[in-house]
Amino acid sequence: MTGESSNGSAEAIRVDGVTRTYGDVTAIDDLSVAIGGGQYHCLLGPNGSGKSTLMRLILGLTRPTSGSIDRPDAQIGCGFQHPNFYPGLSVRENIHIFARIVGADDWDWNQTVVTELRLSRALDREAGDLSGGFARRLDLALALIKKPGFLLLDEPLGALDDVSQTRLLDFLGRYAGDGNTVLVSTHEITEFEPYVDRITVLHRGELVFDRRVDEIPLDGDESLQSYYVDTVLAREGISVDEE
Repeated sequence: MTGESSNGSAEAIRVDGVTRTYGDVTAIDDLSVAIGGGQYHCLLGPNGSGKSTLMRLILGLTRPTSGSIDRPDAQIGCGFQHPNFYPGLSVRENIHIFARIVGADDWDWNQTVVTELRLSRALDREAGDLSGGFARRLDLALALIKKPGFLLLDEPLGALDDVSQTRLLDFLGRYAGDGNTVLVSTHEITEFEPYVDRITVLHRGELVFDRRVDEIPLDGDESLQSYYVDTVLAREGISVDEE
């Protein structure tokens, strides 16, 4: 293993020495990390770093080639880059049907999710006719309906307008503040920086570092995004001066 994880929360998803290969390609290489503790957690890395593969492994959508993943009993909600819902049904029908499937009968919470994600004016529209931004919002709503203790979102800001991005970021911050764990994967942390508690950086399937934000040694006005980019470039043997 190339890096270390020090998240010691008892209520955590624990990835222990996991490797995932596809033929000759190693997507995840001997990775150990813990995700939990009611944190707003950012999984950061360039394209092809293994972020989506790790999310799929955690969710049980694919199996590790070696190693193990321990999941607590808490509900896990997820949202991927490609929204998943019933396109022939309205937004309202999608929410009601999904809520009944997962036993989410807190309709006050469902209304809160609809309001926070700015879906109210689209409730009676057919889901298959939604624009990319509304489709993403519906997918996020379905991930949140069951009040999951762990919420895993793959590039959640994609296709969202600036107002919806701000509302979502703030809502996720409050959701994590209520004791839930939020894990978002992205290659751009700038928008998340005011909210995130912990960062895990992957590069070519390996763990580069896993730290609380307040443990990251930033210089002066250096941003988390700059620190991350410099770290990845150094990993590839490229100095900032060379760039």
